[in-house]
Amino acid sequence: MSDILERLERRYEEDMRTGPVPVTDASELPLSYEMITDAWLTDALCPKGSGARIIGHSFGPADNGSSERRTLEVDYDGTGRALGLRTRFFCKASMGLPSRVGIGITGAAWAESNFYRHIRPHLDIEAPLGFYGKVDPDSLVSMVILEDIRDRVAEFGHHTTKITRKRAEDQVETLARVHGAGYANPEVRRHLAAFSTWPDYFDRTLSFGLEQACREGFRMAEPVLPARLFAREGEIWPKTIASLDRHRRGDDSYVHCDVHLRNWYVTRDDRMGLADWQCSSRGHWSRDLAYCLSVGLDIEDRRAWERELLALYLDRLAAHGGPRVGFAEAFDDYRAQMMTVLAWWTITLNPAPSMPEELQPRDSTLCFLERIGTAMDDLETLDAF
Repeated sequence: MSDILERLERRYEEDMRTGPVPVTDASELPLSYEMITDAWLTDALCPKGSGARIIGHSFGPADNGSSERRTLEVDYDGTGRALGLRTRFFCKASMGLPSRVGIGITGAAWAESNFYRHIRPHLDIEAPLGFYGKVDPDSLVSMVILEDIRDRVAEFGHHTTKITRKRAEDQVETLARVHGAGYANPEVRRHLAAFSTWPDYFDRTLSFGLEQACREGFRMAEPVLPARLFAREGEIWPKTIASLDRHRRGDDSYVHCDVHLRNWYVTRDDRMGLADWQCSSRGHWSRDLAYCLSVGLDIEDRRAWERELLALYLDRLAAHGGPRVGFAEAFDDYRAQMMTVLAWWTITLNPAPSMPEELQPRDSTLCFLERIGTAMDDLETLDAF
């Protein structure tokens, strides 16, 4: 890991010495938003052969996290206006050193770019459309340009967002469609090789100090965790690693892998949409379902609905081309997959040294950890192995 970081640091320093050179060809990646020109945006966004040109653009304020995010508005010449081309977009990039490390080394930048280029066109779900995606394998600079969905969104997910039974069923349907396409759609299957397996993705995060950060994060989360679960602290990490084995059995589908509530949104007609596909991988469907229900539902609602929602999911998965899975087998997989869900939020509470200091708002993180820990305790997850 140290060799990779040193190489990236050298490349980043070299890029900074080069300075902000404007880019005009979309085969090149900008090193800052200030380097992006109308000509570059024309090449990246205008339909080839249309004759349309972008003649002006503006970016919204910085909104940085694991990636550098900006809204984008463009103005077209007469041809572009006559064609009715969209004028508002959303950009996600890795230009700075922390984002090159965070979403470059893990493969998250490739996962998201490949999703919008190769997978999204074949999914009948509520999710943003993608218009440009590229990653430089040497510098790990990346960018995706997506549809700006704000006009159709009533609420972006937050730990206070109420997931009703109807919304939960919509989430289950969305996941079944994604996973079903990963099993049955030939175009999706053709592109699966471009994605890491979930165990490989997880293993790459170990080089950031994931294990130690998660162990300490678990201790920090004691006030919101059930006492019975916390008392078995020594079993948490070994069984987190054991939970990865379910993804090595050769029945991979396409999975989102980060379906926490802040990656969902509610449309104006009360549909659930799913965004942020940076962790998407080849793996078993059970991680997504365990993650979605444990993090998104109020504790009492999860207790009341989870078996019915699991049964509904299994029915819809088969309807969308996936395998028919027995409830008992599915339930064991579902409860075992809570382990890496917990890991994703203990490291959020206690980021590793090379990660941004605050990955998510603390109130959301503690709420989600309480929900995950309670689900693990209710389901006796530590005894599922």
